[in-house]
Amino acid sequence: MTAPDRVTVRGTPVVGGVAYAPVMWPGPRPALPAPGPAPEDLDAEVDRFRSAAASVADRLRARASAATGVAAEVLSATAAMAEDRGWIGTAEKSIRAGSPAPNAAAEATETFVAMFTKLGGLMAERVTDLKDVRDRVLAELAGQPEPGITTPDHEVILFADDLAPADTSGLDPNRVRGLVTRLGGPTSHTAIIARQLGIPCVVAVGDLHTVPEGTLVVVDGSAGTIVVEPDAEQARADVAASRRAAEETARWTGPGRTADGVDVAILANVQDGASARTAATHPVAGVGLFRTELAFLDRASEPTHDEQTALYREVIEAFAASEAGSKVVIRTLDAGSDKPLLFADSGTEANPALGVRGLRVAFAHPGLLERQLDAIAAAAEQTGGSPWVMAPMVATAAEARDFAADVRRRRLVAGVMIEIPSAALLAPAILAEVDFVSIGTNDLTQYTMAADRMSAELAQLTDPWQPAVLALIERVAAAGRAADKPVGVCGEAAADPLLACVLVGMGVTSLSSAPAAAAGVGAALARVTMAQCMAAAHAALDTAAPADARAAAAAALRS
Repeated sequence: MTAPDRVTVRGTPVVGGVAYAPVMWPGPRPALPAPGPAPEDLDAEVDRFRSAAASVADRLRARASAATGVAAEVLSATAAMAEDRGWIGTAEKSIRAGSPAPNAAAEATETFVAMFTKLGGLMAERVTDLKDVRDRVLAELAGQPEPGITTPDHEVILFADDLAPADTSGLDPNRVRGLVTRLGGPTSHTAIIARQLGIPCVVAVGDLHTVPEGTLVVVDGSAGTIVVEPDAEQARADVAASRRAAEETARWTGPGRTADGVDVAILANVQDGASARTAATHPVAGVGLFRTELAFLDRASEPTHDEQTALYREVIEAFAASEAGSKVVIRTLDAGSDKPLLFADSGTEANPALGVRGLRVAFAHPGLLERQLDAIAAAAEQTGGSPWVMAPMVATAAEARDFAADVRRRRLVAGVMIEIPSAALLAPAILAEVDFVSIGTNDLTQYTMAADRMSAELAQLTDPWQPAVLALIERVAAAGRAADKPVGVCGEAAADPLLACVLVGMGVTSLSSAPAAAAGVGAALARVTMAQCMAAAHAALDTAAPADARAAAAAALRS
């Protein structure tokens, strides 16, 4: 008897691996409230709304404290949304105009959703987060359990239109064996947190709603495919092979090195002392990206010199005591756009993603950068460490020169992020001014392709395998080789084992990502020679589409 044709749906691959389990869809979110009578006591209704929003913010912040890496960062940012003065003020205005608190919360959310959607870019990414905050506030007002993904009692593949950070960060990878979404792109929060959890993930799957709850599926996070009702024997064999590969990867303990002995620093992205101490338990040689802005967000005033120094000390000390390595690369404040500072407001911008963010905040508030560099220098002196310091959102060689002078005056190592296409094109001139560069592939991809990384319709464009993005990375790596200076990658592209081999073949000297990805990347490099990596890079650069680049690189590594 001939087996029936298997239905295969396709999306954008994000996290490799194979999983086989029944589909689970999230339960419905709270229904939006119907119009109701005006509250009798407006002040009491305002207080009720404020109390609900504060409770939601407190719970999200508690979850952020228990999380690490990007999960902690995005949960903190979501908690800040629940207390956003603009959103709360708009809701209060509706209440005083006669709307009950639930209706006011929904009305204020629609106002900001329309605003964020019109702004596009990074702000449009926050629509899902804001709706999640709204739903949690509605549940709090109604005295109902907080909405979110229910914890399954068996293994499942989670299907969803999209997931808020609060949902994704709370997933149990021992139960949720794979993640598939209809929306999102390869650098969305859902994708980034899925990498941190280490579960196979595919995003931007247009035909997802054709697959009902309970259907057995195989998800291949490397190929970006979902096979519906697969052959059970073959599915189990594929999962077993994937798990054997994962076990082999788990045995990798470093250091980062190709099969023929070329050293590649495998580093971790962290955001505070706790995440640095966790990262130090993984096979990493230090920190390639210390996101310092978490200490600044959701604060009415700037952290003091001593507060900042203590934060930086924690991270430096976590790796000073590590056997793996002690390198720590600190990124100065990357605020603005979707990460506004309460104490350094840049006002309303027509397009925040292209506005005052990163180093540009220092142009308007120069004391912020000076005080941060002073605190980093103090932490270095107190620990005896030698952190590298880099600025985000650098666009010109002049900006790189001025920043490097500020850093070197404090006897620190100066570098910049390459995440704007102009910086990639000017890489030789920029490298002449600094000691190292680090490529932030998430933003470099978004800005190069002029594509919102949260748009499912544009997910193909926001794929870091896009040949235009690879060409810019190769240009930066070539400039690094010519200047004999380090070139790192600290975007999510560094977590893709296949792409990591391509990046090394181009001349990238370090790779930094979520600590959970370190072993997969290190093990992949250990299996191939530098010549194979170079061949994979040349093969990928000769293609004109992301899928072709992946296939060409994989074929080159096999040869």
